Amino acid sequence: MASSEQMYIASVVLTYWFVSISMVYLNKMLMSNEGMSIPAPLFVTWYQCVITMLICWIAGKIGERARKNSSYQAVSVSDSADATSNSPKPSFFAQFPRATYEMAVARRIFPLSVVFVGMITFNNLCLKWVEVSFYNVARSLTIVFNVFFTHALLGISSSFRTIVCLLVVIVGFFIGGYGEINFSLIGTIAGVMSSLFVSLNSIFTKKVLPVVDDNHWRLTFYNNVNATFLFIPLVLYFEGDIISQHSDTRLVSGIFWTAMTVAGVFGFSIGIVTVLQIKATSPLTHNISGTAKAAVQSLMAFYIWGNEATFLGVLGIFTVLGGSLLYTVVKMGESRPIMGEAKPAKDVETGVSNGTQAAKV
Repeated sequence: MASSEQMYIASVVLTYWFVSISMVYLNKMLMSNEGMSIPAPLFVTWYQCVITMLICWIAGKIGERARKNSSYQAVSVSDSADATSNSPKPSFFAQFPRATYEMAVARRIFPLSVVFVGMITFNNLCLKWVEVSFYNVARSLTIVFNVFFTHALLGISSSFRTIVCLLVVIVGFFIGGYGEINFSLIGTIAGVMSSLFVSLNSIFTKKVLPVVDDNHWRLTFYNNVNATFLFIPLVLYFEGDIISQHSDTRLVSGIFWTAMTVAGVFGFSIGIVTVLQIKATSPLTHNISGTAKAAVQSLMAFYIWGNEATFLGVLGIFTVLGGSLLYTVVKMGESRPIMGEAKPAKDVETGVSNGTQAAKV
């Protein structure tokens, strides 16, 4: 039994690593490889939102049928101590609600959708302009913005240990930037803006979740539908000419559309595998796994993408990741006395609640 459980945990962790790393590398090709894609990052991002929206709709239809055939309880990130092991295992798709779009609900979610569009746009622009090995460093300031907005908007002060962790991340950010040979200022700015919007996204998500009955998949559907409409004028204005130039080349290529679709599926899947990893291990173990994955992802990029490694560049990567991991440990340690019991903390690394490809992968 123990061996079977260990095999399951290992398979979940490996799946998380595979989906996360593959999504970053595939998006990098779509954003910057003109031999495979087109130089239209907004259009690529729009299409990924369309794919996520369609998956939510299809999963909702299947889930509706699954719930008719068996009783279902919503999947929780935490494991309940009094969970009954004898209860029948529900269908995987039973967690997905029926996808409906109501204008009154959509309007209340609209501010979050604007932030969401900014988040995934700057994330993909960052990936387009910086080397993959520098990608995690360029987007490392999310926790800094989290602490800033928590203090500015909620008036909650942070502990000395938290501030030390943030300083480690900031130092790593500048070391990594200084050590990057092919440094891109505009790409780094896009990474910082992505970090800012990721932080705002988490704040707005908590605010609007009650609007959709605290259902993350309903929020994912509304968010991506809204984003699909928001992207259309941006795509037409900034990339309309580029798209028309490729109307008889890339836009009729099966390889291009296959890569686009797979990237969209990976963008949706990252939210699922993240929740599975948290359930199979723990929030802390998930963040350790995410940190190790980010390190491997960056080191692999030196070989796969031919990025030239420098001592300061590698030092910046590990300083940023080390500071982020310490921040996770400190925040989880500080939350336990307040909560009164050792409940798993909510995932602090990824944007699972939006099912977004801009999750911190």
